[in-house]
Amino acid sequence: MKLVLAPMEGLTDPIMRDVLTSVGSFDWCVTEFIRVTDSILPDHVYHSYCPELLNDGKTASGTPVHVQFLGNNPDIMAANAVKVAEMGAPAIDMNFGCPAKTVNRHRGGSVLLDEPEVVYQLIKAVRDAVPSHIPVSAKMRLGYMDRNFMMENAHAIQGAGAAWVTVHARTKADGYTPPAFWDQLAPIREALNINVIANGEIWNNTDAKQCQLESGCEDLMIGRGAVTTPDITQCIRQNSDDALLGWNDLLALQIRFLNGAYKKEMNMVGRYKQWLGMMSKHYPEAKALWDIVKRIKPLDEIVDHLKFSKI
Repeated sequence: MKLVLAPMEGLTDPIMRDVLTSVGSFDWCVTEFIRVTDSILPDHVYHSYCPELLNDGKTASGTPVHVQFLGNNPDIMAANAVKVAEMGAPAIDMNFGCPAKTVNRHRGGSVLLDEPEVVYQLIKAVRDAVPSHIPVSAKMRLGYMDRNFMMENAHAIQGAGAAWVTVHARTKADGYTPPAFWDQLAPIREALNINVIANGEIWNNTDAKQCQLESGCEDLMIGRGAVTTPDITQCIRQNSDDALLGWNDLLALQIRFLNGAYKKEMNMVGRYKQWLGMMSKHYPEAKALWDIVKRIKPLDEIVDHLKFSKI
């Protein structure tokens, strides 16, 4: 069973990847999407999105980081893929799942699921351009506004040479509103010869097992569930619905997150409060901490409070 940390814009950035892979047993993780339009991006852009390229394409804990692209120009996508492969990316993923209106309006992400031939062209261009030992994969939803092209897109991804496909079990129109339609992944898995990784609404071990049962997929990509419950991969692998990390361990993770800041202090404080708010849905201690921390603005004061909050 492969467990993968999902790419989530504004959430699983390098700092969060470092923290979550330091405690979770992820097989790999994927960067936030890198938007490619009409040029080959400079090194500093790639190092901003994926500083792990300076560490053999791995997080500090040794988890491989796949680089994800989003765009609609096959030649430019291919050229950027060649560059990032030369920079040390262990694999390249292509985004056909982003539901953001601004992205879709510029013909990127999930809107391309209404054009299976374009999905094919983009993946094939990248696959043909990069060395054969570098896997190329894709992430898709069940469709854009409906599921009319679900199977066409799946076959296009396979036909273009992708090594595997990750499927978020909702359309763009579904957004992130529950439920995820895990059963809709079964016909995709049955029709393809490449691996299909299931994604969507996996919040705990019970969800993971039910997703595997309904989809027929063994491998899972986990997004918000991993941020809300940092040890979710351990829970799934040990078949437990109970959190395995103690609160002191989680406090240490939060301090690591804040000490790993490379962005402006104000941004990091906001990011941390966002994360703590998510964890408060699962941990009573996080809820109590949130009621205090939400009033604190300086980053160093938050860190000091966390250090003195250990039980």
